[in-house]
Amino acid sequence: MNSAYRAVLSPCIGVCTLGDDGLCEGCLRTTAEIARWPQMNDDERLRLMESTLPGREQARAGFELLLPERQALRQVLHPLANLPTQAGWNHEELADLLPPGPPVESAVLAGLVPRKQGTQVLLTRRTDGLRHHGGQVSFPGGRIEPSDISPVAAAIRESNEEVALAASQISPLGFLDPFTTISGFRVMPVVAVIDPDYVAVANPDEVADVFEVPLDFLMAPGNLRRVEVDYRGRRRAVLEYDWPGQRIWGATAAILFNLRERLAGIA
Repeated sequence: MNSAYRAVLSPCIGVCTLGDDGLCEGCLRTTAEIARWPQMNDDERLRLMESTLPGREQARAGFELLLPERQALRQVLHPLANLPTQAGWNHEELADLLPPGPPVESAVLAGLVPRKQGTQVLLTRRTDGLRHHGGQVSFPGGRIEPSDISPVAAAIRESNEEVALAASQISPLGFLDPFTTISGFRVMPVVAVIDPDYVAVANPDEVADVFEVPLDFLMAPGNLRRVEVDYRGRRRAVLEYDWPGQRIWGATAAILFNLRERLAGIA
């Protein structure tokens, strides 16, 4: 193929749909690269064609294939094209505790990292001073902003802001069921494969620690405890895991429980 010829002409193939990773589904360019194409010189165009775009194509397909649970997950998750619209699966349990008004829409990235020793789950511990859930173990994520085109885009943006994950290092697979938090958030968990070559850089304003926990540990029923507590006149259940140096509980544990239950349905 004549690279110089293709560089002079646009790499557009007529499939002009923006993917959840911020790249055109047809040519794998960002919107900024598409807009700048007429102003690029030949060297810039060649570099994009011969290095950047092939790298993105390989990254998009390559590391996802390393995840052993990939096919099973695609069977049990809500498809990316079919966004769940229902209230959180635990909404009734918290109905008497929720603040007034509609829930705040948010998204988290339930990132799965393929490793030689087995699939790992990427988690963070939030800094103590945050307004919501400070000091708790969580998935990267947060509020869906008006500029986010989808919950997937929000989860990817937040992951970049919190731990420096690039969109090219994230391959979304689908959604778990929405979850309601006591602080009034409706959380959309986005399950995705994470490039095992990622290097996390914690944003100190939001993240105190970044770590991985084996998926097998989190999916084993014996490792998840159900703790009964009396809170505001009712007996309520809180889910939690103990992991060395970390307490994984609340919304994060419940989202992992939802993943376990969905996978158990095809076992």
